[in-house]
Amino acid sequence: MLNAGIEALGVAVPDTYLDMTELARARDVDPAKFSDGLGVQQMAVAAPHEDTVTLAASAARMALDGVDANEIGLCIVGTETAVDHSKPVASFLQGLLGLPSHCRVFETKHACYGGTAGLMIALDWLRSGSSRGRKALVVCSDIARYGVRTAGEPTQGAGAVALLVSDDPKLVALSPNVGTCSRDVMDFWRPLYRKDAIVDGQYSLTCYLEAVQQAYLAWQVQGGGVKPYASDRFSAICYHVPFPKMAFKAHGALRTFDGDATPSKSFEWQVKSGLELPRRVGNVYTGSLYLSLASVLACDARDLSGSELALFSYGSGSCAEFFTGRVTSGAQARVRALALPKLLDARRRISVAEYERTLAVAVDERPVAQEPSRAFGFLGVEQDRRVYARS
Repeated sequence: MLNAGIEALGVAVPDTYLDMTELARARDVDPAKFSDGLGVQQMAVAAPHEDTVTLAASAARMALDGVDANEIGLCIVGTETAVDHSKPVASFLQGLLGLPSHCRVFETKHACYGGTAGLMIALDWLRSGSSRGRKALVVCSDIARYGVRTAGEPTQGAGAVALLVSDDPKLVALSPNVGTCSRDVMDFWRPLYRKDAIVDGQYSLTCYLEAVQQAYLAWQVQGGGVKPYASDRFSAICYHVPFPKMAFKAHGALRTFDGDATPSKSFEWQVKSGLELPRRVGNVYTGSLYLSLASVLACDARDLSGSELALFSYGSGSCAEFFTGRVTSGAQARVRALALPKLLDARRRISVAEYERTLAVAVDERPVAQEPSRAFGFLGVEQDRRVYARS
């Protein structure tokens, strides 16, 4: 079978962030509830000129560095915060990135699983031979928003992760063996008439943890491993990270299912490095799993070359998949060269008051403004058309 996987990746985050200790104090909450209870330190806050499209374009530009746009034959954007009910974010990207007209472009939606859906389609496209030597661009881009003073407020965030998928996986070669679990549940949703999501928090947590075990079991049935302790084979396990403490709970569920009576012991070496970047960004929905993967490759001090890692994707509603890959030699050096921690260091810290003002802006109604300083910027809506700048 044709080798396929991730050749390169790119990450984009908003220019500003909110310190979670400051938010906790403003809400008269013990800061430990956010830092320890949720595991978050900082929360990315998207400004009015930053939306799902601009974040996706910025992440894609990083992933495509040195790649001829004509090599891209498939562009898929997974998102649950699309900017239009009909026109896909991928179509906006085609224009902003200069992708060729022979490139197939579309959008995938299934809550936080949408990006993984796009990745699986891209991998099948490559393995089937339909790519004819071309590459796929899969972008996960979202702005997680629940609103000021809501229960979900500390689990907001924004960002995008772009994956260049090809038959030359310079970062991670992905296995075709996948364990899937899907159910019709109402744990999280966003009606068409709402900007903010609705979540049944405790029920969603239960659905997530059940899906971890069922998808893992399905992976084992497909030939992935034999209990007990099949997961010991992985040097790292990346989970969907709506907030970092969720990954701790998920790992406990997986290892307990494996027969491990003390799952917290393996958390340190299998999961912790994958949370370094997520704890500084917050929830990025479809991109959360792949921000964790980027974090492992950028921050893990071990040499992971040739080692196996696992990925668990969950999207409310629900669909989940457990799949694996092998880290390619030189992958960590390539991702470290992107200087992702410095990208986060360069952001501007804002106050709670500025954060609240930002969320109050009705971005879809604001007039076309002057071009922003960033490479890609949302300028506003003119005659019912979204206008973007590209420098």
